[in-house]
Amino acid sequence: MLLAIDVGNSNVTVGLVRDGALVTTRRAATRTGVTTDELELQLDGLLRLDESGLADVSAFCLSSVVPAITAGMEALAARRAIPLLVASAGTVPIAVRVERPAEVGADRLVNALAAHRLYGVPAVVVDFGTATTFDAVAPDGAFVGGAIAPGLTLGHDALAGRTASLPRVELRVPDRAIGRDTVSAMQAGIVLGYQGLTAALLARIRAELAAPAGLAPRDVRAIATGGLSGAPWIRGLEGLDAVDPDLTLRGLAILHAEVTGGERIELGLG
Repeated sequence: MLLAIDVGNSNVTVGLVRDGALVTTRRAATRTGVTTDELELQLDGLLRLDESGLADVSAFCLSSVVPAITAGMEALAARRAIPLLVASAGTVPIAVRVERPAEVGADRLVNALAAHRLYGVPAVVVDFGTATTFDAVAPDGAFVGGAIAPGLTLGHDALAGRTASLPRVELRVPDRAIGRDTVSAMQAGIVLGYQGLTAALLARIRAELAAPAGLAPRDVRAIATGGLSGAPWIRGLEGLDAVDPDLTLRGLAILHAEVTGGERIELGLG
């Protein structure tokens, strides 16, 4: 069995892949100061929630934006004698046409690979996490850049934490853009404002991908993923073709299969 691990700034998400199918996923908070021993206990504990364990894992595939956890995973893999494939511009089998390929987040490259293999190109992947990233995938499958914006919850935290009188609010779509009290006004500004930010960036990136290929912007696929992609307000975004919260884990399974010649990943969650 393959353990796909996506380490983000807020969460560590793991997916167990058996016979080419993603069969279970789990999530834990990211702890940047975690030791190798703690990391081993954490991963084994998450797997035991589904009656598995690290002893059942035959390989790791890792995407990480936290160098300390990457180092911990390398030490854990060596200790357990489990092969580890780390996603990077040098290991993900797509062209990376940006100024500094080595600086691109591994998760963004994995998302581009998954979008190409599962949904078709050209495509834009919108990953809703601590930051919201827009990953542009050209008609030939190359990663060609994108955009990075503060995530919705990051903006919410900043607004509540950096002001004297504004509270934390439930992040839901309000009935009106004109709020009649503080809570509804904040919901309008945060949620409706974020929908507007996402829609505007998505439309521009689609147009820029479509024009050189002689396509209409609507021909560019748009896929939402990330920890916040399951939120109800995501469904109200215009222009999305798919919402796939597990896209990065599927991409890691695809990466491992293509690099090592293992089982091809299936689209469905088994």
